[in-house]
Amino acid sequence: MQYDPIKRQLGKVFNSTPTLRKLFYRLLDLLLLRTWHIKKELKKWAAENPGATVLDAGSGFGQYVYYMGRKHPNWKIKAVDVKEEQIDDCNNFFQKIGFDNVHFEVGDLTKLNFGQQFDLVICVDVMEHIEEDELVLKNYFNALKPGGMLLISTPSDQGGSDVHSHEHEEDGVHGFIDEHVRDGYGITDLSDKFERAGFQRNQIRYQYGKPGKLSWRLSMKYPILMLNTSRLFFILLPFYYLIAFPISLILNKIDVSKNHKTGTGLIAKAWKAS
Repeated sequence: MQYDPIKRQLGKVFNSTPTLRKLFYRLLDLLLLRTWHIKKELKKWAAENPGATVLDAGSGFGQYVYYMGRKHPNWKIKAVDVKEEQIDDCNNFFQKIGFDNVHFEVGDLTKLNFGQQFDLVICVDVMEHIEEDELVLKNYFNALKPGGMLLISTPSDQGGSDVHSHEHEEDGVHGFIDEHVRDGYGITDLSDKFERAGFQRNQIRYQYGKPGKLSWRLSMKYPILMLNTSRLFFILLPFYYLIAFPISLILNKIDVSKNHKTGTGLIAKAWKAS
């Protein structure tokens, strides 16, 4: 399943005006369960760090930069992504809306060379796309100031790329999102990689428990499957979400409020020694 082309098409629609783009960010904040979990962790961290320098590693559309820049205008936020056209687009947009505290630049995460510049590094659904993940974790470690924190959202090995689905095996597709280089991380595996990268301690928990998995199917998987079948489903999408959207919101709230024994996603935090 090709996920990025659908994201690009939706991005073009919502990028026609700054108002639509802001609406797009707000919709992503509501629909994407990982955003609920990331925002929960950011709120806790921000309470103890009123002023901060932040790196968004693999910033994509700039969704999390917009959230942090809007909530914390005194933070200095740098965002890097490997896609030059996306970086140019984000810089143009954030300049238009007057976010002077953020800057986007092209960067390969395997070649980052930021020496102890950041209090916080966030990396949302990026590590599963990178083969040299331990090298990238070491780069994050080096980029953090002493006492700094790394915050990661990534699929788990409990079916994070929907690898247990058999719907597309006849096409040779073993996971819902085939841009991933790995199906997901185990908690012990990721914890060991943190330690080898130099982090002193870490906390890793599951997200996307039973409520979250159902919400993801309703809000993301089924619509994307439909859109990959025919672009005519763009017309039907608003009517679909009239039904699915309220249900997904309830399921997201349940998922983010519970501790899960297992789940298809991980929220991981790791700290550099002071």
